[in-house]
Amino acid sequence: MANVLNKIVDYKRDEIAAAKIARPLAGLLDSIDQAPPVRDFLGSLKAHHPMGLIAEVKRASPSAGLIREDFDPVEIATCYESNGAACISVLTDEHFFQGSLEYLRQVRANVGIPVLRKDFILDPYQVYEARSVGADAILLIAECLTDSELHDLNELAHKLGMQTLVEVYDPENIDRVLQLNPPLIGVNNRNLQTFETSLDHTITLRKQIPAEILLVGESGIHTREDVLKLQSSGAHAILVGESLMRSEDIGQRVREILGL
Repeated sequence: MANVLNKIVDYKRDEIAAAKIARPLAGLLDSIDQAPPVRDFLGSLKAHHPMGLIAEVKRASPSAGLIREDFDPVEIATCYESNGAACISVLTDEHFFQGSLEYLRQVRANVGIPVLRKDFILDPYQVYEARSVGADAILLIAECLTDSELHDLNELAHKLGMQTLVEVYDPENIDRVLQLNPPLIGVNNRNLQTFETSLDHTITLRKQIPAEILLVGESGIHTREDVLKLQSSGAHAILVGESLMRSEDIGQRVREILGL
């Protein structure tokens, strides 16, 4: 699994180039006018204090392969919502995660809570894509982006009314992310170069992130004990996908990890 992130980014750049040809930006901009109004992603996480759950609609991953055969994105998302999730994350990468922008469009039309586009966002075109299908927020991964790219994509998202969940793994990238003055930061517990996971990563990096910034712990969260461990270390929210998607009773699993 070495250098998985590099492989994904290289493939993604070719994918974006093809998408621009298949659907020119002008047409994409026209469709944004028809998109539903933006919902408050950060506000929903805060309203679910002390721990807001971003529950992920995720069919597969490079590290785990196919996670759930019985996959109905709308059914899964509405189950998340009815059992206490604050927000929904939808994987839209097709090649590596078997996701789809259409999944996000369908989910956003059938839930009442904010929806995040989870993808490897590298180009402004993808930000416009996200808004055109109704995304309320997008993920920006610091390890994938230069300083100028990170700044410009963040600014564009805000210009379109969306919020950003800025994700970091490498401690040396925290200062770069803090330059954005972000209201929330995600710490990925999974090394995107090797896909190895350690829950302690969020706890370690919390010390470098100002207390007023809402912290999201991402990946490697499986039990109520994991959630309490992150909560006690200063995390305010969690992003959970695989452990929910593998459950026979997704709703019960959501309630378990939230202690409901």
